[in-house]
Amino acid sequence: MSEKKIKNIFVDGAITPDFIARSISNHSSKTDIGGHSIFMGQVRKDEIDGKLVAAIEYTAFEELALTKMHEIREAVFSKYPLSCMHVHHSLGTIKAGEICLFVFTSSKHRKPAIEACNELVEKIKSELPIWGKEIFADASHQWKENS
Repeated sequence: MSEKKIKNIFVDGAITPDFIARSISNHSSKTDIGGHSIFMGQVRKDEIDGKLVAAIEYTAFEELALTKMHEIREAVFSKYPLSCMHVHHSLGTIKAGEICLFVFTSSKHRKPAIEACNELVEKIKSELPIWGKEIFADASHQWKENS
């Protein structure tokens, strides 16, 4: 594995609009970037068996998730000519309507940024040991299945 430091992707609580705006604005001075791709995962107020999802409580096997994310990060940087890659995932209880995942990729041209962002989201959802428990409006709960 690379000697690069493993980055912490986890954020306590929801990812705020201010955090997202700051992240985007920090890139305005990087004039060699021509394309950005952003994915924001938002908690949905789904109706399941007649009950509404009020929130999702995210937990993770953090050490393993961070190691795996580092491997994914290195593989994606090897595959695409990216300038920047940022991944942030919430832990804790995130209410319906709030952002729980923020993936932001940048490159000289749009296509690598878009493809890398899509690949990152798919790998995060399928390979990281992160779990979500759906909390319903009536305070009952169930474990969420990724789709």
